Parts: sequence; C-alpha cells; structure tokens
Amino acid sequence: MKKKVRFYQSVNFKIALAFILILLISIEIIGAYFIRGLEHETINNFISDMNSRVTSLASTIGPELSKKDDQGQETEDVSTNIQRIINNSSLSDVIEVRVIDDKGIVRATNRSNDASIIGKKNDYTNANDFTSKQEVVFDPGTDKRVNINIQPIQSPTGDANIGVLYVKSDIEKKYSEISDTALIFFSASMIAGLISIIVAVLVSRSITQPIGELREQALRIARGDYSGKVKVHGKDELGQLADTFNQLSERIAEAQDTMESERNRLDSVLSHMTDGVIATDRRGKIITINEMALSLLDVTTEGAIGESILTLLDIEEDYTLRKLLEDSDEIVLDRSTSNQEKDQMILRVDFAMIRRESGFISGLVAVLHDVTEQEKTERERREFVSNVSHELRTPLTSMRSYIEALSEGAWKDEEIAPNFLNVTLEETDRMIRMINDLLSLSRMDTGNSNIQMEYVNFNELISFVLDRFDMMVTNQEKKYTIRREFTQRDLWVEVDTDKIIQVVDNIMNNAIKYSPDGGTITCRLLETHNNVVLSISDQGLGIPKKDLTRVFERFYRVDKARARAQGGTGLGLAISREVIKAHGGSIWAESKEGKGSTFYISLPYEPYEEDWWE
Repeated sequence: MKKKVRFYQSVNFKIALAFILILLISIEIIGAYFIRGLEHETINNFISDMNSRVTSLASTIGPELSKKDDQGQETEDVSTNIQRIINNSSLSDVIEVRVIDDKGIVRATNRSNDASIIGKKNDYTNANDFTSKQEVVFDPGTDKRVNINIQPIQSPTGDANIGVLYVKSDIEKKYSEISDTALIFFSASMIAGLISIIVAVLVSRSITQPIGELREQALRIARGDYSGKVKVHGKDELGQLADTFNQLSERIAEAQDTMESERNRLDSVLSHMTDGVIATDRRGKIITINEMALSLLDVTTEGAIGESILTLLDIEEDYTLRKLLEDSDEIVLDRSTSNQEKDQMILRVDFAMIRRESGFISGLVAVLHDVTEQEKTERERREFVSNVSHELRTPLTSMRSYIEALSEGAWKDEEIAPNFLNVTLEETDRMIRMINDLLSLSRMDTGNSNIQMEYVNFNELISFVLDRFDMMVTNQEKKYTIRREFTQRDLWVEVDTDKIIQVVDNIMNNAIKYSPDGGTITCRLLETHNNVVLSISDQGLGIPKKDLTRVFERFYRVDKARARAQGGTGLGLAISREVIKAHGGSIWAESKEGKGSTFYISLPYEPYEEDWWE
C-alpha cells in the first residue's frame, strides 16, 4: 500500500524551506544591522544638530538677558526681545522652549497657551540646574520619547551664568521614521521571500521529480509489477541512477518468476496438507508456517513469523535448538487450556533437518499432528477397561469367597448356607444388570438403539412413574415424601415411553438413595415456548462443584464406597444422558453441598390445540 507523504515531509518542502530559511536569515541579519546603524546614525545626528542649535540660541539670548540701564537695572524691553528671538528662531521639531533667568523666573516661552507662566517661578526642577545637559526621556503627558536640552546662558563676557535655556524636542518622530524604514525593509523581504519560494519549489521539483519516479517504480516492484520503466531525464547522476534502476527491475523480474513458480508449488502442497508444517532458519526463527499449523497453535502469521520455534511451541524450558537438531524424535505437546473437553488439544510434533547439498544445516522442519481424538479415545478405552474390570472384579471376588466357603463345607450349615447363596445370587444379578447396561450403551453408541416414538400425555406418564414410587415407600425402611408441582395444561410429547420411564426411574432411585430419612423429593413439570422441562430435586448431601460436570460419565461416582454399598452400577446417569440425547433433548444437574441436588430434563415440545386430536 502506497503511503502518502505529507507536503511538509516531502523533499520539495525541505529544499525550499532550507533555501528560504537561508535567504530570510541572511536578509534579517543584514536588515537588523542596517536598521540598527540607521537608528544610531539618525538619532545621533538629531541630538548633535539639536545641541548645536540650542547652544547657538543660548548665545543669542545671552546679550539680551544681560542688558541693564545706567543704574544697573534690567531694561524694560528685555523679556520682549527674548520672546521675539525665540519666536524667530523657528527651531524645527521643537515642542517647547523656555528661557529662565538666574532667579528661576520664566522669562519667555514659545508656547502661546503657556504665556501665563512668564514671570512665574519655573516648575521644571531639572531646568533650574545651570549645567549643560542632554537626555532622552518619555514625556508623561504623551508617553512618547522627547529630547531634553538644558543649556546655560552666559553673560557677554562669559564670566557668569545669567540664565538657562530649556528646549524639549520631538525625537519620537525620528524613531517613527526608522520604524517606517524597517517596515518597508520587512515588506521587501517578504516579497523577496515569496519570489524565492517559487524559485526554490521549481528548482527542488527538478531535482525531486526523478527521485519520485524512482520511488513509484520501486513501489510497483514491491507490488510485483515489473513492466514499468523509469524515464531518464538526462545524463547526470540521477539519469544514470534511473538507467541502473531499470536494469535492476529486469533482473528482479526474472528472478521473481523463477521463485514464484517454486513458491506456488510449495504453497499448494502446504495448503492441502491436513497436518501443520513449520519451517525455520538455522537460528530457529520461523520463516514458513501453513494455515493448519496456525489453527492448531492458535496464532496469526504476523505473530509467528520471526518467532523462535521453541517459544512458539512453548518448549524452551525442556529443549534447545541444538537438542532438536541432534535428537529429532517426536514430541507430544499438551495444548489443553482447561479440563473441559472442548478445550482439550494434544499435538504430536515430528522434526526434520533442512540440509543443503554441502551438508550445511540451514533450518528445521516441524510437522504437527492433531492426536487429540486418538488420545481421547485411547484414554477412554483404558478408563473403560479399567472401570469394567474393577466393577466386575468386586462381585466376582465376593462370589468366589462365598463359593469357596460353601465348597469347604459351609453348605452343610443350614443357617449360613442360604445367606451365602443369596449373596451369590445378588452379586450375579448385579453383574447381569451391569452387562445389560453396557449392552444398552453400546447399542446407543453404534446407533442401533431402537427408539419407538409416540405421542403421550407427558403429565400422566410422569404421574404413572411417581405413583409407583409412592407405593414403594411402604415397603422401604427409608421414608420419603414425593411432592408434585405440575402445570395444569396437558403436555403431549413425542417420546419413547419405556426409555423415558427408565430415565425417570434412574433419577428417582438416586434421589431416594441420597435423600435423608423423611426427606421430600420435589418433581416439577412445566413448559416453555418450545420445550417441556422436568426437574427432580432431593434434600441430600448434594454434589461437589468439581464433580457436577462428571456425574453423567460412565462408572463415575461421587462417593464410590456408598454407591457400591447401595448396589449402583455407575451407568444409570450415562444411559439417561444417551436416551435424552437420542430424543433431541438435554439433561443437566444443579447442586449445593448440604442442601441437595436437582436434575433437569428438557425435551422438544410443540403445543397443539385440543381439536387437533379430535
């Protein structure tokens, strides 16, 4: 899949950006130096010019301010003459001019609206100092920069200071002119930058276009398309690279065709194999795995390729790669995730080395066989043989003991002999029942069980079975009560009557066996929209949670000693499960230890209207 390159990630952008950055940085450095120099030169010239003009004005005012009459008193026209000099001075950029005598009295000002201050004490504290001074400050009234010049006014003889000339000039205008110049320079820089961007993009495109075509061809090759050719734009390095790339494409196409044909043959073989196949390199890293192996190991191709075979098979604690290479016998792996039958999986793994003609070992091949069913069948066969042997050996051993006692003379004892014979007959009957149950299960396993289906009133059928147990209670030492909770509606269900009676008998017998004396057995019958459910609850000791899922297994007993003492074969619930399964229903149990157990039977049911039978 072609990954789109964002513009800011492209070579075009990077080349243009580098070019523009170099240009702009150069312009900004030059501009900063230029503006700084211009500012320094302009401000210094302004201050120098203003200083010389203020000094000249002070020297002009000095003779007028020092005029006195014959009695040594100041003449009346002094202030008028000084005001006229100030008005005629026409100092440009001057905001305010004040002439202050040596007593601190304002004698003249250029601001007509401040004429009232003439003849009053000067209010500028910094203008009362008879020292030449120049400074740039911010005017509190306008918050703009102004240039302050304070120049002493000397007598014509130069031997005394007779006053001060205070001049405030507008230097902010010069700073504004510098700012305007900087703005013009910045605008010109932006225009130059824009033109440079266009030029840079055009130049970078002429460089990157051949590279882009090479990339497109590389992507086509990656997709398996070798038909395209890269256009050669010139005889420079990029042109030579494009020509070499075209030759490489042709060589790859030839090699790929050969490899593809071999791979197709190998893939066809691996895909149609019923066993899993894994191939590794000489370091044990997986390079090939077929679909069956992925399914058996429950992994994905991405998760398996490149993984160590020891890790994938989870055998790194017991095996090393060298051990597998030197001793390539089969390994049996138990991949079961729980004790549930559906989660069981057992694999047999056979290993073989991959050798080159030189004898160099270049890898390993592992073939996985799913032997879960074989192992399960073998385990069940062993358990079945063991259980049958054990169940038959117990009564046979008992019978042998009693028969040996009889043969040794016990038959002559009229009190002991009948008891020994009764025990022998009971054990014989027990073996016959067991053999009959085994034959019944065998017929069900092979599908030869004869099921005679008919519609019956299920309420009456269950009541019939329970009535028999109600009659039996008077003949047993253990007393119990059967409580019925049936739906009032007649339920007509298609079943094999005899086999359903056998199932209910089995469950009721177990409920009676394991219920306490005087206990209550509750039978409930109800219907759902597509099932009829029968439940039988007792008040016995209950079934441990770990045994609850296994009570329907053949020969499985929760309490083996007690079950044998009560004459059970261990096959009743197994037969019941097979019978209900043959009817398309289900059977299960719920239990709480110390509170009793409940067995449920669910059978398919389709309700019919009563007039259907008519």
